[in-house]
Amino acid sequence: MSKMHLDIVTPERNVYSEDVDMIVTRAAGGDIGILPKHAPLVSPLGVTVVRVKKDGKEESIAVNGGFLEVRPDRVTILAETAELPGQIDLERAKAAKERAKKRLHDGDGDLKRAELALRRALNRINVVQKPM
Repeated sequence: MSKMHLDIVTPERNVYSEDVDMIVTRAAGGDIGILPKHAPLVSPLGVTVVRVKKDGKEESIAVNGGFLEVRPDRVTILAETAELPGQIDLERAKAAKERAKKRLHDGDGDLKRAELALRRALNRINVVQKPM
């Protein structure tokens, strides 16, 4: 089976750089599955999970905003932040979730910011607790 190269890069570091069989994520138009030789595409990404299939195994990566560029033999994700499951502190993510929920419930401060913080925390928790 042919492969394509996936790079996930943040302003701080290269998070992931491997040859993979398939990528599944949520782009601007909805969920997308990417196989080698996929048509070129550029799309913004929100808070999402990037599922990577490689050699019969699957791993999930938490991505928080950025852009996806697809070429026939390469996919590049330029992310604001990205974390592999082993890099996520589950207790810290759960605490962030509770803080965000409290701010939303109490109506304290910037509600859009609290909603985004909640989505990010849930995304991180899902990557650790339920690898997709």
